[in-house]
Amino acid sequence: METLIMVISILLIIIVLLQSGKAEGGSLGAGVNNSDLFANRKERGSELFITRLTAVLGAAFFIICVIMAL
Repeated sequence: METLIMVISILLIIIVLLQSGKAEGGSLGAGVNNSDLFANRKERGSELFITRLTAVLGAAFFIICVIMAL
């Protein structure tokens, strides 16, 4: 079980580092609200896959940690 949690945590770290930042190219200091800036932006292709993979790995990490604690 410890090996599985180590593999998932390493994969999760790598996937999070591969994600592009939501504030790329945005002018946050010019009074533009960040949530309005990306309100109509949709993820496509590999970006959507990486986001979903991050959610799956995060959920798996959480579930395995809870199981190990019991």
